[in-house]
Amino acid sequence: MRVVQLTPPGSACSIAIGVGFSDPQAAPVQNLRLVVDDVEATREALLENGVAVSDVSDMGGGVRYAFFSDPDGNSWALQQISR
Repeated sequence: MRVVQLTPPGSACSIAIGVGFSDPQAAPVQNLRLVVDDVEATREALLENGVAVSDVSDMGGGVRYAFFSDPDGNSWALQQISR
């Protein structure tokens, strides 16, 4: 898998492009991302509401992730980028 994520300076929005991380013809959708201020707090809120969420992964450079799937099988990543 090769992925490049582009985030304009000061923006809360990113565009991810790459090979091997999504098949637009197939459902469910993979690798949807939600950028959050506090991945731990967001993870706890999801857990309290019955959502199975992975442990938080620290990717280095201030980037942290947690992963979950919605009832339709779409996979989501909670992404925190510390500046």
